[in-house]
Amino acid sequence: MDFLLADGGGWVVVIYLDNAASSWPKPPEVAAKMEECLREYGANPGRGSHALSMKASRVIFEARRKVAGLFGVKNPDNVIFTQNATEALNLGILGLLKPGDHAITTMLEHNSVRRPLEYVRRERGVELTYVQADERGRLLAESVRNAIRENTKLIVVTHGSNLTGTLLPVGEIGAIAKEHGVVLMVDVCQTAGVYPIDVEAMNIGMLAFTGHKGLYGPQGTGGLYLHPEVELEPLMHGGSGGYSELLEMPKTRPDRYEAGTRNTVGIAGLLAGISVVESKGLDKIREHEETLAYQLHQGLEAIGGVTVYGPPLSEPRVPIVSFTVEGYESHEVGFILDRNYGICVRSGLHCAPVAHETIGTVEQGVVRASVGLFNTEEDVKALLDAVAEIAG
Repeated sequence: MDFLLADGGGWVVVIYLDNAASSWPKPPEVAAKMEECLREYGANPGRGSHALSMKASRVIFEARRKVAGLFGVKNPDNVIFTQNATEALNLGILGLLKPGDHAITTMLEHNSVRRPLEYVRRERGVELTYVQADERGRLLAESVRNAIRENTKLIVVTHGSNLTGTLLPVGEIGAIAKEHGVVLMVDVCQTAGVYPIDVEAMNIGMLAFTGHKGLYGPQGTGGLYLHPEVELEPLMHGGSGGYSELLEMPKTRPDRYEAGTRNTVGIAGLLAGISVVESKGLDKIREHEETLAYQLHQGLEAIGGVTVYGPPLSEPRVPIVSFTVEGYESHEVGFILDRNYGICVRSGLHCAPVAHETIGTVEQGVVRASVGLFNTEEDVKALLDAVAEIAG
């Protein structure tokens, strides 16, 4: 879908294909809900018994309930709101791992997983194993099993790679984790709102999500599902509304892990975003986005001088297609697409250098196009025509 944006002295047409970084545009219901919050009940949730504070608290609880329903969580109190998935991942990794523990992750992870794991390896002496994927970005669950040791405490994997589009076998990995008594933590930033996720069926102990991608909420929202039997050290300490007499954070969830005032306006927008996803239906959203991604993948492969990365056309993938154009750096292609064609994509290393090492693109990076709910076949055709001209 084309959009007109003000640009200095006039208007320019923009085709947005960077939904893996942040979905845009947002459904109008999201802005309306946020405006309503600011205008009608912008008080501090959980910090008073007056009507406005109670209204804000109810909106946050409703959003918590919506998230729980989306991921098959039985008790909404086990959904912890954070400012983004990075905070959620740090809460889980830093809150669980102690000196002498062993953790397993993959070579497909975002830096929001890799860096906190490397931090606890460096500062706490936590042992760390990276499981290798193949050159297409595919990973076998059995390779995770083979990496498990007696002191393995945590397995951290992405559900869908933000570089290759690979869907990891989270259900199989979850079964292996359960068999060995290991906590499985899953980053669902690229799959939430598109693919069905059930923490019980997949044996997920911790699930980190962001609100501003497939859930169509605003930036500054995200969270962590925490299994009832998994206990963490809080990442932050401070006010929790209740239990003010205690010297430490309360044991009660979600209060224990939500120090300070929550982003009520953002969470209200997230509530609206999830409601839109529910009304559209995950099946229809997934079918729409997978169809466009398939067309994009197929079209790019037919252009001479273009290399497409990730799983082949015959295999499922999240709606992300990464590619390079012979003779060009990835940043050059991204710049040309933006300035000459009004097409927004992401170029570079995508905060996932180990994944680039896996597919052999760490030197030049790739151009990543990622479709969303509001993209059309015309958007895909426009990108294909532009790339064909560039590759010319």
